[in-house]
Amino acid sequence: MAAAGQAAVLVLVSVLWGSTGPFLRTGAAGLLDVQRRGLLRQLLAEIRFLGCNYKYMVPFLLNQCGSLLFYLTLASAELSLAVPLCNSLALIVTLVTGRILGEDIGGKRAVAGMLLTLLGLTLCVAGS
Repeated sequence: MAAAGQAAVLVLVSVLWGSTGPFLRTGAAGLLDVQRRGLLRQLLAEIRFLGCNYKYMVPFLLNQCGSLLFYLTLASAELSLAVPLCNSLALIVTLVTGRILGEDIGGKRAVAGMLLTLLGLTLCVAGS
C-alpha cells in the first residue's frame, strides 16, 4: 500500500477510535444500575445489558472495525509513525466529538493539550 493510502487508513482509524469513545460512554449509561447477587451473575447481567443496547453496540463495533484496520495496516506501515499518528488524532477527535455531545472536555487546558499534541505530531511527521 502506498504511503498516502496508509496515511488515509490511519486517519480513518483515528476517526473511528476517537469518535466512538464519547458514544460508548453515553451508551453505557445505566450500567451501574445493573445489580445482581454473585460475581458471575453480575458479569452476565452487565454483558447482557451492553450487548442488547444498540447505543453501546454500534459504537463498539465501529471501534473494533478501527482496530481491525489498524492491525491490517501495521503489516505495511512504519510503526514509529503509525502509533503516534493514530493516538494523537484519536485524542483530538475524541475531544471534538465529546464537545459536540456536550461533555465537559476540560476547557482551556484541553485545548492547550490538543495544540501541543498537534505540534508534537507535526514534528514527528516532519522528522520522518
